[in-house]
Amino acid sequence: MRYWLLKSEPSAYSIDDMARDRTTTWSGVRNYQARNFMRDQMRVGDRALFYHSNCEQPGIVGIVEVCKPAHPDESQFDARSKYYDRDAKRGAPRWLNVDVKFVRKIRLVALDELRRHKPLARMRILQRGNRLSITPVDPAEWAFIMKLL
Repeated sequence: MRYWLLKSEPSAYSIDDMARDRTTTWSGVRNYQARNFMRDQMRVGDRALFYHSNCEQPGIVGIVEVCKPAHPDESQFDARSKYYDRDAKRGAPRWLNVDVKFVRKIRLVALDELRRHKPLARMRILQRGNRLSITPVDPAEWAFIMKLL
């Protein structure tokens, strides 16, 4: 099993939306490295930290699990979608997504709190310039965060 961090702006899709929906397609990813993580490394059963970004109090707010492997993101083919990609072809899709299912909400583990813990110093979300919406989480980092809960 691998571990991940998935970022979402709560104004777009929040942990409360995830709890209500129970499963969702993690769509709209338009970064090649994040897409490659989904395509090449994410597997059914992997766990992920659900992270609220670009909000008053950014941080980890829940846990989800990959429940469907990478498959074409349908929004790339929809000319009305903000995620439309005119160069994407059904036979050779450019963008992928995975499906995730809700595991549980957790107390907010705020970005400031994450920064205070030395065992998390190398965590990708804490690195300068990191803007990826999907990042791997080291098993030791995952275990440390689980102990914080």
